[in-house]
Amino acid sequence: MVRSTEELRRMGTPHPDLLAALEKAPFPDLSKGHADAAVSDVRQNRANHLAKLRHLYPIPGPIPNSVKESEHQVTVRDGSDIRVNIYVPVRKAAKSSPLILMMHEGGWMMGDLTDEDLNCRMFARDLGAVCVNIEYRLAPEHPFPTGVNDCWDVVQWCAKTASPTSDILPADPKMGFIVGGASAGGNLAAVMSQLSRDEGLTPPLTGQYLCVPSLLWWDVVPEKWAAEYKSRTKSASDPVLKLSGAGDKLIDSLKADHSSSLFCPLLHRNLRGLAPAFFQLAGLDPLRDEGLLYERVLREENGVPTRLEVYEGYGHMFWTNWPTLQRSHDFVHDTLEGMKWLLETGE
Repeated sequence: MVRSTEELRRMGTPHPDLLAALEKAPFPDLSKGHADAAVSDVRQNRANHLAKLRHLYPIPGPIPNSVKESEHQVTVRDGSDIRVNIYVPVRKAAKSSPLILMMHEGGWMMGDLTDEDLNCRMFARDLGAVCVNIEYRLAPEHPFPTGVNDCWDVVQWCAKTASPTSDILPADPKMGFIVGGASAGGNLAAVMSQLSRDEGLTPPLTGQYLCVPSLLWWDVVPEKWAAEYKSRTKSASDPVLKLSGAGDKLIDSLKADHSSSLFCPLLHRNLRGLAPAFFQLAGLDPLRDEGLLYERVLREENGVPTRLEVYEGYGHMFWTNWPTLQRSHDFVHDTLEGMKWLLETGE
């Protein structure tokens, strides 16, 4: 069912708590006022901004008494080594551990392993999961589809490597094999789910966690979905993600093929038989409508089990940028509950 105008208006009205937080701590200008700022500078400014906030996160750093962390290198198709962090619960459960792979946010140009530390530690501690945090290569140094290929190669490596007796990945994917991520990471997770089905991955993925994902670019929207795709150009109140009708010139450095389902998963011709999907979307987010659209199309038209949480009046990645908000705490709690649902639904 298509969302009503009133429902979308309510979603897109800034919440008073967010407005108060913005008064105290406005989102910084990552380009430092330079319209032609280099991606490398924006990348570093973003990293510096988030580093100042992580002590406020629910799990601000390593928790060695609960989760063992280690770094590994995975060799991908072009011979390069991709860094991954692996998180293993210290306490051995009666059942084998499920396997969860996370891909970080950052517009395919920014971000690193620190972006998904919180989730990986939480999933390992509270769900007994073995987690793999993937540091795929970034644009513009590595344009599309390098990041997609890196993630897919790591997914396949995990499928081959994981077993309850493995020294590296002591998990049983048959207990749960989930891919997830936020923003660009959510895009990659959706693509991984489609590739898993298309390529017959064994064992198959059992779930996908799609957090504020980018799923359909503004210039390739099919006419049948045009009425449901408004937030990309109409949402002007998001404090983090500022997109014009032509997108972001930094994003252009990705050199993505907008017509490819490897970049726009909503364009895949076959959306049946995909793994159950858990969505977390933000009401002010320019990416909101493509998330709502994908959830509806998966559930209503293709029979894919879904779970949806929408945070009305809050913007893209609000929980990482204003972590002390009550709604940010709610978001993290909901993330854990949604992942539990994926593990239960994918059995």
